[in-house]
Amino acid sequence: MANFNLADVKALREQLGTGMVDTKNALVEAEGDLEKATEILRLKGAKGNAKRADRSTSEGLIAAKDNGSSTTLIELACETDFVAKNDKFVALADKVLEAVAASGAASLEDALAAPAGDKTVAQLIDDEAAILGEKVELRRVALVSGEKFATYLHKTSKDLPPQIGVVVSYSGDDAETARAIAQHIAMFDPQYLTREDVPADIVDKEREIVTEISKNEGKPEAALPKIVEGRLTGFFKQVALLEQDYARDSKVQVKKVLADAKLDVTGFARFKVGA
Repeated sequence: MANFNLADVKALREQLGTGMVDTKNALVEAEGDLEKATEILRLKGAKGNAKRADRSTSEGLIAAKDNGSSTTLIELACETDFVAKNDKFVALADKVLEAVAASGAASLEDALAAPAGDKTVAQLIDDEAAILGEKVELRRVALVSGEKFATYLHKTSKDLPPQIGVVVSYSGDDAETARAIAQHIAMFDPQYLTREDVPADIVDKEREIVTEISKNEGKPEAALPKIVEGRLTGFFKQVALLEQDYARDSKVQVKKVLADAKLDVTGFARFKVGA
């Protein structure tokens, strides 16, 4: 007879979040040794992780931490919204965020290798994924540096943790407007700060496309340059933050809102779960 009781089963289940049958079987195999039983359950979970490696992770959460001179933004992904709102998953996100922020990691590779207690972040995630029973992955990491920060985390459903997260670095004293700009970014998803930041090859490709479209529409050859430039301006309004019409007042551009508030945005990052 294995040397354990119901209290041992309960304690191990609360520690690992495992099922009653699996926990009891592990204790039987370990002959009541809690440490060995823990290893058995984690190994079993690790094998499950390997089987889940090809599954998609379209759910999860976005989290951010202000580090003083920088702010860390992460996306922790899972398979289902059921796990995304699970307390253990949310707690895991907190641990991952703390570890990544403490390491100063600016890339996914560095973040996964960051220490998290006596493990790495990657090992921590693998261990917790075994308990949660789903594929879990740290999908993206951003480190935004600057003088001051405005962070906005948006819930697309009241039952889920934040699904969209924005961090804006800025200088100036109007924190309220800075936060409004973060909310604007959450809504309009700009890819770049200024039109000058858009890579030349992307601009050239867009120019080719709008030129071809304009020709196919039968626009006069003499008018093409002006028409193409007008359409490029529309393109920049889609992808460059400062060129966009402000979410709270479409009659003014973001750059004017910032100028009126005496704010200078120096950078930003935006994550949306699964996007």
